Formats: sequence, structure tokens, C-alpha cells
Amino acid sequence: QVQLAESGGGLVQPGGSLRLSCAASTSIFTLNGTGWYRQVPGKERELVAGISSGGSTHYADFVKGRFTIFRDNAKNTVYLQMNSLKPEDTAVYYCNADQIFAGTRYDYWGQGTQVTVSS
Repeated sequence: QVQLAESGGGLVQPGGSLRLSCAASTSIFTLNGTGWYRQVPGKERELVAGISSGGSTHYADFVKGRFTIFRDNAKNTVYLQMNSLKPEDTAVYYCNADQIFAGTRYDYWGQGTQVTVSS
């Protein structure tokens, strides 16, 4: 069982920045991949950014050039640096990690952190 603890959400003005953190209870190297998702009421959870165990990153088109996902292996922590924030970025952001054992994928989620972009 992997536990994920998120932090860093809050209220920010349009054009501002926030950094989200996701601390894993296990070594990042035991994880197949980690990522950030977001969800607004009435909509499905959507992928924002992901980083593989090998360090490859991928982003949703709506955040390319504004958000950066990176990790600190020594701290078992994955970050999401969010710049040039827009009101439409307002959502609950969730950290996700997965492991694969004997051909079965196990998904883990954090509790979510609210990001509100408003003037």
C-alpha cells in the first residue's frame, strides 16, 4: 500500500504561480509512474501531467508551456510547478501513483488539494 500526501494548494490570482507537492510513503523507484490529475464538480478527473519511473514527462495540451512536473528522488516527492495560472485551472488536484506486481496494476491516490485561481 502506497500513501500519497499532497500539499501546496491555495488561492492565487490569475497569472500567478503555485507549486504542489506529493510525498510518497515509498521509494519513487518502486513506482511505475506518478502524475497529477484534476477534477472540477460535474466533470471527470483529467490528467494534467505525468512522469515515468525513467523520468520521461508528458503533459495535457492545456498546460503545456505553463506547468512542469519534476521529482526529488531523495525525498520521494513529485512536484507540479504551475505558472501563468488561469481561472480555468481552478480544480481539486490529485496526485496519482501506480505499481505493477505480477502483471497487475495498482493505483494510488492522494486526498486532493484545492487550487483556486481568482482575482
